[in-house]
Amino acid sequence: MKAFDTFDRDLRRNLLILFAAGLLFWSSLASLLPTLPLYIESIGATKQQIGTVMGSFAIGMLLFRPLVGALADSRGRKIVLLIGMSVAAIAPLGYLVVKSLLPLMVIRAFHGISIAAFGTAYIALVGDLAPEHRRGEVIGYMSLVNPVGVALGPAIGGYLMAVAGYTPLFIFSAVSGSLGLLCILPIVNPPILEQPTKTADDGFWQLLISPRVRVPAIVLLLIGLSLGTVHTFIALYIKSTGVDLNAGLFFTAAAISSFSIRLFAGRASDKYGRGLFVTFSLIAYTLAMVFIWQANSALIFLIAAVIEGAASGTAIPMISVMMTDRALPHERGRIFGVSLMGFDIGLAIAGPVVGFIAEQIGYRSMFGFATGLTVLAILIFVTQSSRDLSHSLRFAFGRGKDVYALKR
Repeated sequence: MKAFDTFDRDLRRNLLILFAAGLLFWSSLASLLPTLPLYIESIGATKQQIGTVMGSFAIGMLLFRPLVGALADSRGRKIVLLIGMSVAAIAPLGYLVVKSLLPLMVIRAFHGISIAAFGTAYIALVGDLAPEHRRGEVIGYMSLVNPVGVALGPAIGGYLMAVAGYTPLFIFSAVSGSLGLLCILPIVNPPILEQPTKTADDGFWQLLISPRVRVPAIVLLLIGLSLGTVHTFIALYIKSTGVDLNAGLFFTAAAISSFSIRLFAGRASDKYGRGLFVTFSLIAYTLAMVFIWQANSALIFLIAAVIEGAASGTAIPMISVMMTDRALPHERGRIFGVSLMGFDIGLAIAGPVVGFIAEQIGYRSMFGFATGLTVLAILIFVTQSSRDLSHSLRFAFGRGKDVYALKR
């Protein structure tokens, strides 16, 4: 990437190899997004059971995120990257042989460890590598692996399933993870100069309730709930409406939008602050959910996908940059592990909880409920993101600095 031409050779090499690994990782996971709910439905699962199995993915994330965050700080980012990619390579093979719900839940939970490990170590390593004055720009560019992988994965996965069935799909996902393992091997961990000193504030709960982490974690919880609702049920919802649209195209449109906005949002946040872009992303999430809620044509679904992609392409990278600003290098893995647990919990409970709601009121009203979650996220971030209401409003609308940001 030309944006990295001004970096020295070793830094540029590490970033490019890491980018390739991330691309393969997200392609592996995303290839299953539009098809796995249909596979679960094909073995006789109800709406709530589909949500439960899909939500089991986040159980692995939830249980292992604090552990891998601490491991990334104590043993380095590379070992955690290898753990995450190994799980991504192994788990899809389990879907080949499992035909009942309980074993599917176990495999899905195991698969969730991949994001807990790879996602935490990836963003921590990028934060280590990025120069402080270009942190938003670098993290924004490196986060492009998500939309590119989510664009390629579902398109390839949907095609393989339509042409040859589920077996080639699961094999493709496993092979992508295996190739990612090869990419990680030459990555070099940068030295962390600050040595960790254990204090009373290092514990999980102390970090979680600290002002710099608490509100981002809550916002990520609500994002996880809304995003989990979309990822779990959008294919089934489109099918229920009778609209002629391949669900894979929804994810592809969202990924293209997410990719496009990341090209400039990170760099702009270095100039205008992270808060403004987090606020924008939450408003965009709300608009996307409204469009999905009211959708009755392929065009409306695709417009919703574009808006949702813009929201995702801004929210996760900007909150990641914000948490990087708020953490010292020797605690970065733990800070990400704790803050991202909010997102994990949202994904974990979105399937069973929102699936139960869908059973009672239907898919369309369920997305109306999810719209309320994003509105709540806006209110919380705008009023609680900083030291007090005045500072929060200024930070959320780009008029003030982040009082919790740490300078090295």
